[in-house]
Amino acid sequence: MHNLDFSSWQAVVTTLLGLAVVSLVMVGIRLLVMQTVQQRRQRENRQINERLRTLIAAYKTLGGSFTGNLAVDPTHLRDLVRRQAAEPAGTGEGAPASAAYDRPRRVRDAVEAALSDVILLGTEEQVRLAARAATELTAGRPVHTDELVVSLRDFIREVLDLEPVPPTLAIPKQGPTRPGGGGGGSGGKGKGGGGDRAGAKQDGESGGGGDGGAGGGAGLGVGLSRGAGDDGREAESSPGRG
Repeated sequence: MHNLDFSSWQAVVTTLLGLAVVSLVMVGIRLLVMQTVQQRRQRENRQINERLRTLIAAYKTLGGSFTGNLAVDPTHLRDLVRRQAAEPAGTGEGAPASAAYDRPRRVRDAVEAALSDVILLGTEEQVRLAARAATELTAGRPVHTDELVVSLRDFIREVLDLEPVPPTLAIPKQGPTRPGGGGGGSGGKGKGGGGDRAGAKQDGESGGGGDGGAGGGAGLGVGLSRGAGDDGREAESSPGRG
């Protein structure tokens, strides 16, 4: 305030211009800092959201079932084909290997993809558990994912600010989700049903055409017979009138 000069109008204008420039510079710096902080916060939020979305999807894949066989079968299709080829003739089930192994293969593929996501975006404990499960799968040994599922559940609930699961709550062991079977069969059934409905519609149309033809023929025959009867009565009555 000591440097402000209001002795003349030139000094007042110069002082006001200086204050305006200083204010604009300060506002610009403030906006730049706010924009930088906002962009950094948005980038962190996107990273957190993407990480949570990936880990939640991995949790659903690795722990989507509570009953049945909760172990992941590491057998590949080539091993199953080689095993069936080595069996004596007549001892096999006779079903194609691909059809018998389709469901465990899909479970194993989904678990492998989920483990790779956990190794990429998980915490240190989760990466360690996922790496151990991947090593077991590579060695050809069945794998249980319940420990990794518990770690994922606790981490997701903590990030979402949810209360932790009570330690007294007895949750059964979770295993990989089982893909729904019979999808192709249901689609084929639906297509077959559509074909049956189309065939029934065609039969109905052909039946309707036949009924229409029969009705038209009957009506035409009745009309002709009535016309013939009228002509006969006119022929009989004409001599009398003459």
